[in-house]
Amino acid sequence: MKKDDIIELKIEDLSSEGLGVGHSGGIAFFVKDTVIGDTVEARVMKMKKTYGYARAMRILEPSPDRIVPPCPVARQCGGCQIQAMSYSAQLHFKQNKVCSNLERIGGFTNLPMEPVIGMDTPFRYRNKAQFPVGRARDGKIVAGFYAGRTHSIIACRDCLLGAEVNEKILQTVLNHMEKYRIEPYDEATGKGLIRHIMTRVGFATGQIMVCIVINGKKLPAHEQLVRALVELPGMTSITLNINREKTNVIMGRKQVLLWGQEYIEDTIGDVRFRISPLSFYQVNPRQTEKLYGKALEYAGLTGEETVWDLYCGIGTISLFLARKAKRVCGVEIVPEAIRDARQNARLNGIDNAEFFVGKAEEVLPEKYQKENISADVIVVDPPRKGCEQSVLETMIRMAPKRIVYVSCDSATLARDLKYLCANGYELKRVCPVDMFGNSVHVETVVGLQRKDT
Repeated sequence: MKKDDIIELKIEDLSSEGLGVGHSGGIAFFVKDTVIGDTVEARVMKMKKTYGYARAMRILEPSPDRIVPPCPVARQCGGCQIQAMSYSAQLHFKQNKVCSNLERIGGFTNLPMEPVIGMDTPFRYRNKAQFPVGRARDGKIVAGFYAGRTHSIIACRDCLLGAEVNEKILQTVLNHMEKYRIEPYDEATGKGLIRHIMTRVGFATGQIMVCIVINGKKLPAHEQLVRALVELPGMTSITLNINREKTNVIMGRKQVLLWGQEYIEDTIGDVRFRISPLSFYQVNPRQTEKLYGKALEYAGLTGEETVWDLYCGIGTISLFLARKAKRVCGVEIVPEAIRDARQNARLNGIDNAEFFVGKAEEVLPEKYQKENISADVIVVDPPRKGCEQSVLETMIRMAPKRIVYVSCDSATLARDLKYLCANGYELKRVCPVDMFGNSVHVETVVGLQRKDT
């Protein structure tokens, strides 16, 4: 098998990046823009020792789960890897993905698996969007999203995953740039002013935030832009974010308020949150309520427990837990997030939640060794890489009755669960939750119980 060979493939699975997987001559090939069940004619693009990459040239037989993507740029854009797959098939794939990783990596059998919790509709669910700004080949200023694995902007003013108001916001900002001849940022040269347009919408409150990321200190004619933006119903916060570094990091550290207030508010369930431009906040609040509800259910709180919430962010899970627990302690490495968590606790009149700044892998072991802290329940919601080994080891030594693990990567989840279940815990409940429709990502909530309880 060599480059440019034409092969026929039956797509049997999807990779973690959303590439179709088929086999030819005993070799696995990864093929973009295919759906499980497709039979395709493909051209070999790259060969490795044990696998290869191919490009779909023709769909010989479409999968019964293949649909026409509603978004006209779904194929070019890197955001929706599986929009060509029916939503019921997406949920089936995500359920199987979690099961497969827990069985293959974790070594689990007879999984206590609950059905994946899907969305009412897998569109218009994102409350936050970040649009890079640049120039198209014809010289026009465009905003949209990066094509997969590139920094080439695919022009898209109305992403179907985001709020409808985003299109009007982008149109207003781009018109302002054209009128006042404001240059978009050029990554190659480091010149130009406007880098990104970030929007946030409070789905429950209707409040809107616009944050313009600039490669400079000020925005020309910003008063005129503000006047145009505040015409949009719900506009609450308009800020500049200063990022003059030559970096792929979107947001800088300095904020300048142009109009309104520096934050918006939103609610998940009956808990209210204050969200600033740099705050971490779940992008799908409707599904987040279901996710946290499941985590709270698995925690089994009676009102007498001390709970430690590791990787707590702005306290979203912590404040849900605090309403049912005696005491909650949250740990998060980002100082601004802890500041927001404390503010959110005050906003909701919650006085039994305490928050600590630092790495979970440092704070928890240190407090256990020096202060002999204890926990009845530990909740962890780590980044994609999973929990650090020192966190897992300290959790085992603290021996809480229950552990609730919220994961955005079922592969690292399986690895960590294998360790916890080899050291005194039993896997009691597992539930995937679809937070990111039309992508391959899936959240999972797991309930563990100490075997000697």
